[in-house]
Amino acid sequence: MISRKAKIGKNFEVGHYTVIEDGVVIGNNVKVGNHVVIKKGSIIGDNVVIQDFTKLGQLPTSNNNIANTPNKNLGRLFIENNVKIGCNCIIYQGSLISNGVLIGDFASVRENVKVGMESIIGRNSMVENDTTIGENVTIQTSSYVTANMIIEDYVFIGPCFSSSNDKYMGEGNYQLKGPVLKYGAKIGNNASLLPGVIIGEKAVVGAGAVVTKDVPNNIIVVGNPATSL
Repeated sequence: MISRKAKIGKNFEVGHYTVIEDGVVIGNNVKVGNHVVIKKGSIIGDNVVIQDFTKLGQLPTSNNNIANTPNKNLGRLFIENNVKIGCNCIIYQGSLISNGVLIGDFASVRENVKVGMESIIGRNSMVENDTTIGENVTIQTSSYVTANMIIEDYVFIGPCFSSSNDKYMGEGNYQLKGPVLKYGAKIGNNASLLPGVIIGEKAVVGAGAVVTKDVPNNIIVVGNPATSL
């Protein structure tokens, strides 16, 4: 079903059982697969590919136990030109997916997230709300990017990465603060970052490391807790 109040560009291809709601704007040369849902007001640029069973413009939900209450006044979802979105993805309202981004199958991007140009979010990865991802960033398969995190340009994150933003694990007496990954930092497979740590420019965190304190620029750290070589 395509709403009559949606605006569709030229050379639009759409699969079976797809729903496009009121106020959606879709550019030229866009390909949308089967069973896709594009929620009200979402804006999609030119040359975008959206594969089967993906949902765009999702609204967040909550209950009384969630420390970081979702924002009820979200803007539109913006997906810029030449973006490729895999199967079974969910991208929430209020986020910006910039030119040339690739989002792998089963990935989820929450509300108020900005993903910079030409970045990659790997298959089955999760990007939580209010996070900023720079340009040419690679986030590999099954990584967890916590809320309120900053990832600068040209950062590499290996598979099964984990991060956290709540120092007191749900006690509610600490401002949520995700890690900061500076320009060109590299994070190995299965590494874990604790709340608020800063990984310096071009620093390297080894596979399986648990980072409990800041890592200076150009330093390599390994182990649990992570220490410099």
